[in-house]
Amino acid sequence: MPELPEVETVRTGLQRLLVGRTVKEARHDNQKSFPNSVEDINAFLIGARVMAVRRRGKVLIIDLNTGYSLVTHLKMTGQLVFVDSKEASSAKKRFGAGHPNESLVGLLPDRSTRVTITLNDAAILYFNDQRKFGWMRLLPTVAVPEIDFFKKLGPEPLQSEFTFRVFDERIMRRKKSRIKAVLLDQTVIAGIGNIYADESLWGAKIHPETRVDQISQVKRRALHQSIVSVLQLSIDKGGSTDRNYVNAEGKKGSYIQFAKVFRKEGTPCQRCGTTILKMRSAGRGTHICPKCQRVVK
Repeated sequence: MPELPEVETVRTGLQRLLVGRTVKEARHDNQKSFPNSVEDINAFLIGARVMAVRRRGKVLIIDLNTGYSLVTHLKMTGQLVFVDSKEASSAKKRFGAGHPNESLVGLLPDRSTRVTITLNDAAILYFNDQRKFGWMRLLPTVAVPEIDFFKKLGPEPLQSEFTFRVFDERIMRRKKSRIKAVLLDQTVIAGIGNIYADESLWGAKIHPETRVDQISQVKRRALHQSIVSVLQLSIDKGGSTDRNYVNAEGKKGSYIQFAKVFRKEGTPCQRCGTTILKMRSAGRGTHICPKCQRVVK
C-alpha cells in the first residue's frame, strides 16, 4: 500500500499538473471504484475546475470550484496518473510497450484502469487499481473532514505541530502495545506503513516487538526524529516503488535504493555489518538488524 511519502509525491505532482484544468468527461468501469451518482457527477464534476490537491494521511483530496471534492484512497494497488495526450503518443513512439525506461503513461489505459477523467485540453487523469479496493468519491468539500476515517486519523508527522511532545503523548496512550503495531495504527500517527515503520525503528535502534513503556525517553526522541527524517528522505527520492506505486507522471520512486533494512534481508547492516533478518511483527513481514535492534527484556 502506498504510504505517506508516496501519496505526498503524487499530491505534489497533481498539484502542479491539475490545478486550473477543467473536467470535461468522467468514465468508469466499476461502481465500487467510483461510487457516485450520475446526478452528482453532472452537477459537481463535469465542467468543474480543479482548485487544489491536498493530502490527509494516505488519502488525496482534489478540490473543485463547485464546492465538491474528489476524495481518493489508493488502498493497496491504486494509482493516479496524469497523461498529456501528446506525451502519451510520444512515449509509445520513443519506447514501445515494455521498454525498461518507459513510464506508465505510454501504456494507459490498461486492464487496471477503473476511472478515466478527461480534461478540457485533452489531458487525462487515470485511476488504476488492480485489486479494486481503492475508490474516488465525490463529496461536498465541507463534509470531507467529517468522514469517519478522517475524524479518527492521527496527526501528520511532517507538519510543524508534530513535536516530540505530541508524538510521545500519542504513543504512550498505547504503552502496553508493541511499538511497530503502534506506528502502523493510523489513529496514532497518520501515514506510516510497513516500509517506514521498519526504517524508522532501525534508525532509532528499537526492536519492533518492544513494548512502548519499555522504550526510554532518549530512544523515543530518537524515534520521533527518525520518523520525520525517513519520511522526508523518501519524499525527496520520489517515494518507494515496492510493487505498484508510481508518481503522478507514471514514474517509479527510488527510495528503496536508499532503504537501510526494508527488503534488505541477507545483506549486512550498514551500521554494524550484522546480517539483516526478516521476521513477523504486527502481522507484517518486518526487517531488523538483530544487533542494533535488541529486544528489551
